[in-house]
Amino acid sequence: MTTEQIELFALFAGVFGMLLWGRWRYDLVAFSALIIALVLGLVPTSLAFSGFGHPATIIIALVLVVSRGLLNSGAIDLITRRLIDVGRSTASHIAMMSGVGAVLSAFMNNVAALALLIPVDLHAARKAGRPASQTLMPLSFATILGGMVTLIGTPPNIIIASFREKALGEPFRMFDFAPVGAAVAIVGIAYVATIGWRLIPKDESQSAVGKKLLTLDGYLAELLVPETSKAVGQEVRALYPQGDEEDVAILGVIRKGKRLGGFSSTIELRAGDMLVVEATAEDIDRFRGTLGLEFYGERTSDEIAAGDLNLMEVVVPRDSRLDGRSAISLRLRARRGVTLLGISRQGKRFNKRVRYEKIRAGDILLLLGNADALPDVASWLGVLPLAERGLFITQHRRAWFAAGIFAAAIAVSSFGFLYLATALAIVVALYVALDIVPIRNVYDHIEWPVIVLLGSMIPLGVALENIGGTELIAAEIVALAEGMPSWVVLTVLMVVIMTLSDVLNNTATAVIGAPIAVEIANKLNANPDGFLMAVAIAASCAFLTPIGHKNNTLILGPGGYKFGDYWRMGLPLEILVVLVAVPVILVVFPL
Repeated sequence: MTTEQIELFALFAGVFGMLLWGRWRYDLVAFSALIIALVLGLVPTSLAFSGFGHPATIIIALVLVVSRGLLNSGAIDLITRRLIDVGRSTASHIAMMSGVGAVLSAFMNNVAALALLIPVDLHAARKAGRPASQTLMPLSFATILGGMVTLIGTPPNIIIASFREKALGEPFRMFDFAPVGAAVAIVGIAYVATIGWRLIPKDESQSAVGKKLLTLDGYLAELLVPETSKAVGQEVRALYPQGDEEDVAILGVIRKGKRLGGFSSTIELRAGDMLVVEATAEDIDRFRGTLGLEFYGERTSDEIAAGDLNLMEVVVPRDSRLDGRSAISLRLRARRGVTLLGISRQGKRFNKRVRYEKIRAGDILLLLGNADALPDVASWLGVLPLAERGLFITQHRRAWFAAGIFAAAIAVSSFGFLYLATALAIVVALYVALDIVPIRNVYDHIEWPVIVLLGSMIPLGVALENIGGTELIAAEIVALAEGMPSWVVLTVLMVVIMTLSDVLNNTATAVIGAPIAVEIANKLNANPDGFLMAVAIAASCAFLTPIGHKNNTLILGPGGYKFGDYWRMGLPLEILVVLVAVPVILVVFPL
């Protein structure tokens, strides 16, 4: 290997290591790697930020805004409300929800589709009296599978299509992914609805968090003791009977900003103290009212009447503004007028105060703030509500109009009358002009960490190709299956890419995998389309861990899952994907 190849492979190894460690956000890791590559001369200055203007990057950003417009208009609500019936059996419910989720994911961002359906699924679980853990994982997997069907369903497809245009002169079109993607999705959904959900661990303690929609177990919260409270002058242990009656555990006392030792059972409460409690949102609120306690931040402003305050329960996805940070570090109350009241973390307790505790992806938070401001703050934080209503006010009268504009854009781009990015840009412009997506919120709905990741990784992927790195990797894979048919090499490639996608971001995996696929095809004198399609499918199939795909992270908290729960249903599904995808690829894209 040349010095440049060694340096670039070492840089990629460092990126993979940092992503696996998870200490730093992946966009920061990728951008730092790009800067290092520029300093070392591995990426020429002329290509430094070419990734940010790449068609794949632009299309992904436009798809995210269009997805929000479809949600805001109520177009998606028309589907979910009419097709979801909480009276169905578990298997039937999973089949219906998975089908709806897959269809939505084919035509909008699959993360947005899952975010829309999580509250619906939690509501159905509560009404049916079943743990949400039985249904949330199948729903997440189904939305991932549905995204494979079209060009715009998932970022890896957009990346693969753009790379094909560069390598072969023409991109994949909107429905070129459908034959393979649809076959995989149909078989995959049939599996999760009949067998897969039964493989999920049935330990009730793991799914306790997701059993209720608005009464989630395990919040650690702090309640202020005002001068008028009945608790003033009483020992903490004197409040235990009331706590038992309201199903609230009193864990300790905070005085002058410091938590006192133990459970502080013999401490006499003073005005200004704070009680540390653990309970559901409703029980905490009831306990507060009985003793005349207050939520921290309840008196944020004299201009806000008590009736204007509202509680909101939200789940924290990866790359939320809160992920890895505390409420105090964001100055959430001072800057946005919203107070973090409690944290639910799969039944785990922590020693730090709620406002000082670092939030993790999968946590469920209890927020207090002005009823009108909470949705905007939740959107700014990048968190998702666990309420039946979303973060937006639907405009049902524009539902069919918004859907029609989008359908027209898909049609004209599919028939080649307009470039896809141009068609989507027109949709975004119309949505903004008609206030379906308010102009002040347009940029809020773009996942900037994904954009930065992609903009940073594309030049690195080009550098890997230019210095012969992809040729080396391709040679190793071909050597591994030396003397075997091309379909065996195709299968090996799928397994390698799928394994990477389980631990890395699927966007980064697609950026790296696309040039390797074409290089392997060239070495075998085979049709590159089959290998590119294999990478597209494999990059999206991250079913073994909660970190490989954002959808799996979103359900971690609401479903009460553990890290090791995913592979039980995910491993057979990944095997099934390979068994279905390879033969279909060989038929549709003969090698």
